[in-house]
Amino acid sequence: MLIALLPGDGIGPEVTAQAVRVLEQVAPALRFEEAPVGGAAYKAQGHPLPPETLALARRADAILFGAVGDPDCDRLERALRPEQAILGLRKELGLFANLRPAKLFAELADASALRPEVARAIDLVIIRELTGDVYFGQPRGIRRTEAGLREGYDTMRYDEAEIARIARVGFETARARAKRLCSVDKANVLETSQLWRDVVIEVAADYPDIALEHMYVDNAAMQLVRNPGQFDVIVTGNLFGDILSDQASMCVGSIGLLPSASLDSAGKGLYEPIHGSAPDIAGQGRANPLATILSAAMMLRYSLNDAAGADRIEAAVARALAAGARSHDLGGDMATEAMGDAVLAAL
Repeated sequence: MLIALLPGDGIGPEVTAQAVRVLEQVAPALRFEEAPVGGAAYKAQGHPLPPETLALARRADAILFGAVGDPDCDRLERALRPEQAILGLRKELGLFANLRPAKLFAELADASALRPEVARAIDLVIIRELTGDVYFGQPRGIRRTEAGLREGYDTMRYDEAEIARIARVGFETARARAKRLCSVDKANVLETSQLWRDVVIEVAADYPDIALEHMYVDNAAMQLVRNPGQFDVIVTGNLFGDILSDQASMCVGSIGLLPSASLDSAGKGLYEPIHGSAPDIAGQGRANPLATILSAAMMLRYSLNDAAGADRIEAAVARALAAGARSHDLGGDMATEAMGDAVLAAL
């Protein structure tokens, strides 16, 4: 099977290199083909998502993605900024369902921003819709008002089909876990969220075995730090999911620990850590590769039908942490490659 390797910017190449080392040991039959993306692609080819990179992503069985973001590109027009690469891949490949698990490793309870007794209860999955909402809604832009003031505007927009398909991912995920689903919206203020809630309730009729709860996003943000153990599966829109999943990362100790999968309707996916390119530490060997390694495990599980290989990787990460492996973000001093070595040794 062919894996499109898109390391990207900043620490992206460093962390993806460690994930590839692990995959080569667990699934030696995989083939990797690398292509530039993000700021690296803009600097090399004048666009953050060159046609050759997109063609590789279409051809591959799965995509292993690093990170995009380069301060050198911050003043480019928006269509050429590195972040447009990941948005473009989601849109062009139909990657509408983002799965972001957050589970505390027992050995890292003291690393959480929460009290250990609260943090130990964290074992949840956030299902984030990826191809709608204000990130893709039109019209959008910056204009002058009649009073001569600059005004920025974006459009939050979902249709019922988009809501129904992500709701079904949420219900199916909940069915495979503890059969509890929390749908997060802002229906008391936003018409888009009212439609979201209405459609989720309609879809729930097909899942009588799943306990459905609704929660406003501001309350959900509070509950994630107050009582995160109450959540099993959360399904929400693009904007709210972006914020809540990053919040969940600090509840488990570090954003360097959380993997993600972005899936199409057939199960093909793009797999990436949820952290950014961290240009301030790029090239210093300080990045934590565990989120990318765990993303590789998700790739085996969801796109390559190798649950046993995924289990091996996840267990190896747990053993490495139990043995005391700690990167800089976890209060240790192990370099990026050394953390990769620790996982390989645990395998």
